[in-house]
Amino acid sequence: MQEEQNKAEVADQLGLMHYMETLMLITAAEYVAPTSDENVTVMDTEFSNVAVRLYLPRKAADGLRRAVVYFHGGGWSLGHAGMKPYDHLTRWTSNRLNAVVVSVNYRLAPKYHFPVQFEDVYSVTKFFLQSSILSQYGVDPDRVCVAGDSAGGNLAAAVAQQLLKDPEVKTKLKAQALLYPALQPLDLNLPSYQENENKPILPRLLMVKFWSEYFTSDSSLREAMASNRHVPVESSHLFQFVNWSNLLPEELKKGHVYTSPTYGSSELAEKYPGFLDPRAAPLLASDAQLRGLPLTYVLTCEHDVLRDDGVMYAGRLQAAGVPVTHDHAKDAFHGVMMFVLGPAKLAVGYRLLNRYVEWLNENL
Repeated sequence: MQEEQNKAEVADQLGLMHYMETLMLITAAEYVAPTSDENVTVMDTEFSNVAVRLYLPRKAADGLRRAVVYFHGGGWSLGHAGMKPYDHLTRWTSNRLNAVVVSVNYRLAPKYHFPVQFEDVYSVTKFFLQSSILSQYGVDPDRVCVAGDSAGGNLAAAVAQQLLKDPEVKTKLKAQALLYPALQPLDLNLPSYQENENKPILPRLLMVKFWSEYFTSDSSLREAMASNRHVPVESSHLFQFVNWSNLLPEELKKGHVYTSPTYGSSELAEKYPGFLDPRAAPLLASDAQLRGLPLTYVLTCEHDVLRDDGVMYAGRLQAAGVPVTHDHAKDAFHGVMMFVLGPAKLAVGYRLLNRYVEWLNENL
């Protein structure tokens, strides 16, 4: 992956191709067509005009089935439900839980920016939660979960929050599962960003690039985010929701000293208000808005710039009375559950994949 990022950087510098498009070509090589097996029928279709990959278990069910609506990661710019690691994850989930799995191919940056990615996953979820659709797929309306990893975990958290506010949706989620989620772009200098600044898979500047590209291809936002000076003073009240000195446990503060934010220009926030929107930054939801969220699973990894986002959200949810299972993997890095196939497979990837599916099995 480090080599792939280097190739993309070189291509970008030579002006050959947009950085994200280069990475997109690399991830496209991982694509597998929808292929059914003896346990699961797999097909590509559309829900509410958005592409999805459906996994339907073949074995008989005792009554109605459970369902998971899954959003893949890739920094809102990359990835596909048909990438080998995602196909493996969602197929395994369907087979192990005897559950219907809907894996969403939302539209990606740089061609599309926020709120398109959010709107795609939200419209699929809302469509699927209609009683007529649940009934068509034999799904129990009381046993539906949203889940996602990285940028997909961001989308899952945002969807769960939005559903609470939507009077048109009668079916409530049973659970949400957030795997090393990205939850806020306000403070891109948290202890986890500092400690893992140059770690492989997701170095700090790549995450900054993903965040800024979610909102715009204008490099001025990326530059402001890279120096952590992008939030205008009139939005200073939002920092209470991401203040790590109050929200992280002592062992993760590790001698870091909290410094007050350095504010940026109002102009950027006026042009690209998405980075201050809870639909893009679920950690910015008020405590009142967190109450009523469903049973939650959060996985964080020690060696990950996004670690502190997940830790702070798990803590805030618990404080708001939401039942939370927070697994913190001290031996893991960002994207570890992708490493379960072929020559790159790792025991820690298998362990965390199995733990996630086990949690779903016990709680969904």
